[in-house]
Amino acid sequence: MNELVSIAERIAAKLIERKQTIAVAESSAGGLISASLLAVPGASAYFIGGGVVYTRDARRVLMDIPDDAMKGIRSASEPYAQLLASQIRHRLSTDWGLSETGATGPTGNRYGDAAGHSCMAVTGPQQQVITLETGSNDRQANMQAFAKAALELLLKNLER
Repeated sequence: MNELVSIAERIAAKLIERKQTIAVAESSAGGLISASLLAVPGASAYFIGGGVVYTRDARRVLMDIPDDAMKGIRSASEPYAQLLASQIRHRLSTDWGLSETGATGPTGNRYGDAAGHSCMAVTGPQQQVITLETGSNDRQANMQAFAKAALELLLKNLER
């Protein structure tokens, strides 16, 4: 967690300096992204909220994304990561939205993605979507890797 908090401290400095806010929608990282951002003192200046969107019900209720909005989009994909980031940003009226969705392991998901597959997106003044493949079936290591990659994605876009 120390490595994640170290990245989050750099993110916090950028967001506070710019007086900008962030909201997070994460899935396979299980809350580690939000926890890292919240571990930095003064987080209330930039962290508005977020959620662990782990199931279809959570997607419907927390994100207000109905099933018909998912036509042609599957979970653990770049289009879904983009949708989550945009939706959490919109729902919480923040400058930035950050999302993560994937398959932590030890097995893959029902969509055919192997363990260690994750897609993440950042929306806001900059937008970017990436896919990470760790090649590992270690659930806890993948959760850490997904959270780290998502935080690094946000930091990279904040530094542009």
